[in-house]
Amino acid sequence: MSVLAKKLLGIGVGVVIVGVLIGFYVASWATSFPQSVAAVSTRKVAGFSGTQLTLQTVAAIGPKYSPNNPDWVSYLVLDHGKWVHSTVFTVPANSLVHVTVYQYDGDTGLRNPFLAQVQGTIGGTVTVDGKAITSINPEEASHTFAVPQLGLFIPLPGVPEEAKNQCEFAPCLTSEAHRTITFTFRTGAKGRYRWQCFVPCAAGWIDGNGGPMQTLGYMDGFLDVV
Repeated sequence: MSVLAKKLLGIGVGVVIVGVLIGFYVASWATSFPQSVAAVSTRKVAGFSGTQLTLQTVAAIGPKYSPNNPDWVSYLVLDHGKWVHSTVFTVPANSLVHVTVYQYDGDTGLRNPFLAQVQGTIGGTVTVDGKAITSINPEEASHTFAVPQLGLFIPLPGVPEEAKNQCEFAPCLTSEAHRTITFTFRTGAKGRYRWQCFVPCAAGWIDGNGGPMQTLGYMDGFLDVV
């Protein structure tokens, strides 16, 4: 076999190996994509049929849900009475969505105070621990639930540092220290809408924006409007 033939054979084998590795990567990514969790139908509200999404935010997802990254901050969603590690939610188009967030993490603070303003909800408010508000102190923000394409920005205040009985790992219990945030918004046309947290809460990463902040299933996801 000539030198040229050997080189071409080597290149061909290398291309095949790279292709196989890419295939394994894509297959792994596809199978690890978070499952979509559908909002639960509720009674009619103001003439519109509504759905309910119940979420919780945690300071550490824990080994039960994420053995490789147990200390990552994360969202979870309630599905048929069980907390599921997913950030992909399915809701109907042109309808009301009622959201309850049990917020178990401490405050981190917003770099952009504008995001401390409630935007895009029915009535322009959210209810925090039973009190309707239109904004929070930017320094008290722990996370946000934001869907920019829908104009929805929800600041989530953190649990005070001195609070007793704080949750260590998910799933957290309502008997542990938390804030309860509720709000309602209306969806629009069918489509896939990106949502994310805008608080740089990834400790140990540059500017707090790596790791869970850029990984689907933790602090960002999709709202599938169908």
